[in-house]
Amino acid sequence: MSEHVPAPFSCTHSPNFPDFLQKMDCTILISTYQAGKVVLISAKDENNLVQLPRTFKKPMGIAIDKSQQRMAIATKDEVIVTANSKELAQTYPNKQGIYDALFMPRATYYTGLVDMHDLHFGENGTIWGINTVLGAICLIDSECSFKPVWTPPFISEMVAEDRCHLNGLAMKDGKPKYVTALGSGDKAGSWRDGIASGGIVMDVETNEIIAEGLGMPHSPRLYEDGLYVALSAEERIIRIDPVTHEQTTVAKSEGFIRGMSRIGDYLFVGKSKLRKNSSTFSKLEIADRATEAGIDMIHIPTGATMSKLQYLASVDEIYDVQILKGMKRPNLLNTHTDLHKYALVTPDSTFWADPEAMKEKQ
Repeated sequence: MSEHVPAPFSCTHSPNFPDFLQKMDCTILISTYQAGKVVLISAKDENNLVQLPRTFKKPMGIAIDKSQQRMAIATKDEVIVTANSKELAQTYPNKQGIYDALFMPRATYYTGLVDMHDLHFGENGTIWGINTVLGAICLIDSECSFKPVWTPPFISEMVAEDRCHLNGLAMKDGKPKYVTALGSGDKAGSWRDGIASGGIVMDVETNEIIAEGLGMPHSPRLYEDGLYVALSAEERIIRIDPVTHEQTTVAKSEGFIRGMSRIGDYLFVGKSKLRKNSSTFSKLEIADRATEAGIDMIHIPTGATMSKLQYLASVDEIYDVQILKGMKRPNLLNTHTDLHKYALVTPDSTFWADPEAMKEKQ
């Protein structure tokens, strides 16, 4: 008898996971660079989920602006900016009345192979990214590949050597405020030597290291009650007081955690299955326990895991987790097919061009 092979993107989840999404009126997005997808996870009803995987080249950081109407995705060598059209969503051919949002490609920035990680919208619509290869915070624009704005003071020169593995960015008032890095060395790939305990958190404005000796810090997020950081190699989430720099453990979650977004008193946290043949990950103490990929929903006041989603196929490594609020069933188009070319938007109207031809392309 042949072994059963799970269907692509099949998953199991806690019975209450769809109900939580439905009551919170939101959709979860994850980026999985290993599978080359951005996946939208929505509640079909209080008992069932529906997923919409979209293909992107090695997607990493996902940025959503305050209006929830623009989304940017860092990919292998591009940053792709999309914008929502509720009107086009409602008239989506063959599925009219199903979607309540449709994010359409609007601009592509050609950054080159810089391993862009976290991505954020800033003030006045600017796009900020973490350029990991060069170890810099940069602005994304159309004048050049990127504009370096800040590098850690311990980096003597900005060269393509991934010296400290700068990865995470937290914003404050539309400007970069905190970053995470896996090391603080000044030699090519030096962060790998102390991967389990060499991580740092830095204040960009003061150049001060406010936390060190951390196990692979990722996904810094600044909320009203403090700076949250996922310690991937320590299986826990910490909160850092912006004034005193005191650290508090918010929650513990077994496995490799990375990617985090908050709604109310809840955190949605990504979990990755580590590659056994990875020269980097195999050194970690948690490697044998990091056997699941999915999402944990954590209640912040108690630190309890309230609900879970676990992938059975396709998704092994998750980089980012974001939340689309007020959207029960959004859609996202890429540029890998011709679909987006038929959806037209002007300042005064929206329409699908040549709908019959569009149906043939689906």
